[in-house]
Amino acid sequence: MISSNPWLSSSQEFQQAALQQWSRMLQSSQAAVAPVFGVAMPQFNGLPQMPTASKLSELFSQIAGQTDVPVKLDQAKLTEIQQSYLHELAHIWNQGLEIKLPKDRRFASEAWGSNPMAAFNAAMYLLNARTLMAMAEAVDADPKTKARVNFAVQQWIDASAPSNFLALNVEAQQKAIETKGESIAKGIQNLLKDMQQGHVSMTDESAFEVGHNVATSEGAVVFENEFFQLLEYKPLTAKVHERPMLFVPPSINKYYILDLQPDNSLIRYCVEQGMRTFVVSWRNPDQSCAKQTWDDYIEQAVIKAIAVTREITGAETINTLGFCVGGTMLGTALAVLAARGEQPVASATFLTTMLDFSDTGVLDIFIDEAMVKLRELQFAQGGLLPGRDLATTFSFLRPNDLVWNYVVGNYLKGETPPPFDLLYWNSDSTNLPGPYYAWYLRNTYLENRLIKPGATTVCGQPVDLSKVDIPVYLYGSREDHIVPIGAAYASTQHLPGPKRFVMGASGHIAGVINPASKGKRSHWIGSDTEFPASVEDWIAASTEHKGSWWGDWAQWLKSQSGALVAAPKSYGNRKYKTIEPAPGRYVKAKA
Repeated sequence: MISSNPWLSSSQEFQQAALQQWSRMLQSSQAAVAPVFGVAMPQFNGLPQMPTASKLSELFSQIAGQTDVPVKLDQAKLTEIQQSYLHELAHIWNQGLEIKLPKDRRFASEAWGSNPMAAFNAAMYLLNARTLMAMAEAVDADPKTKARVNFAVQQWIDASAPSNFLALNVEAQQKAIETKGESIAKGIQNLLKDMQQGHVSMTDESAFEVGHNVATSEGAVVFENEFFQLLEYKPLTAKVHERPMLFVPPSINKYYILDLQPDNSLIRYCVEQGMRTFVVSWRNPDQSCAKQTWDDYIEQAVIKAIAVTREITGAETINTLGFCVGGTMLGTALAVLAARGEQPVASATFLTTMLDFSDTGVLDIFIDEAMVKLRELQFAQGGLLPGRDLATTFSFLRPNDLVWNYVVGNYLKGETPPPFDLLYWNSDSTNLPGPYYAWYLRNTYLENRLIKPGATTVCGQPVDLSKVDIPVYLYGSREDHIVPIGAAYASTQHLPGPKRFVMGASGHIAGVINPASKGKRSHWIGSDTEFPASVEDWIAASTEHKGSWWGDWAQWLKSQSGALVAAPKSYGNRKYKTIEPAPGRYVKAKA
């Protein structure tokens, strides 16, 4: 019998004592998505204890924002879930003092398995988590509603893990005993420091300095305006290709994700291939930028950078690369130039870029007409979207990896996370002008206008991607949760010129920043002439190649870059002189 378990009552008391603390942490998790996407999450008040179908319907309707039309649930599935719950619960009780925990890195330490009460708490949490997610899966609704319910429930589950709280985390308690309380004192110091800086530390940020040990490729600022600085890099070869290369990174991040360390810098790699290389370094917007629009960024930044690069090099046409939102802006700029009858760009590379927003992955759950209208009203007279809000939201897309992992390590165990250049960059957030952001939400995520010829106008020109008739190299990451592989591939259906699509392993950043010299992961290449509508069909016909995609891209880029000529001896030209050494002032400005 369940009641005969000798430590049931104390466990129940332990759980109840932690509920209030769990609720506070949960509210933090819920609030993380609200500043950017305007999602109001409901408040949960306890562990899932087999609520009735009507209570679940009420809860899930609140999550989905459908209080007028309640969310329906599959009663047969709920009955099956209840039976499974009781069966697994009985199994936990029957194990008594020798509970064997399922594989979960949060509870992998021997401290959890060797402590009966801790093992019980972990086992009950995992059972309740599986049960609640199964309940969410029982929602009988459209895909977007189901996705919203699943996301909210997953946020609650991840936030409420017993490993997140000192009162329940036996591993942290054991460390506190072993260090005679020093770990707790250090954890408090870490918490106060992170509260002061405004974000959870993912790495030892004191170990990095922009321009000192990240963003170190040698170069100079040769142009600047209120939107960006243009960096030109010192050649590393005696000769360079006559057609220069311009990088357009995402404006929602700093450019040096492409130039972290010498051995993982895509910019340095490009220079080593004999490319005369230029990079847009975005200004970190302040209140003086609060009225800047998408049109401003296209005209005064992307198109301007193309023009200045041509003027400095004397090249009739240039090669370009856009990464993520930088690729979306590059594609828009090329469509504007094509509408004007201009073609200053000979080729374009799009890395994890969406031009077609039919499949936006998990971010789709946040975007609807009401949310976009709210943002448009908010920024009607200008304003800034704080970079920290956007960074926090993206972190909560992977909360166990990018939030709770560091909450436990930094605060409960008093650890300092190890130095990691990528995570330092990830914490170095940037603001966005509100009008720019509002335009982007409506015209891409909500209404997907870029792929509809003439559906939207930018810089006074109708956008028509079918006019961008140049060779393109398209790259997508297989496990990307920000730009799904299908979304990156979808550009093949809209760009009419010669195309090469390559899929790399891993995610949005790790898939891109995969140095050729490391020999890690794989990439897949298919036909350069056959692009079926479905990415799954393309993948089925593709061939896997070990190692990075960088080498394949370099060979393709060289074929687009013309003859070799003597490398320039200095930066810029008579009109565009050196302003300051790279990486420049703009990238060092904090949000």
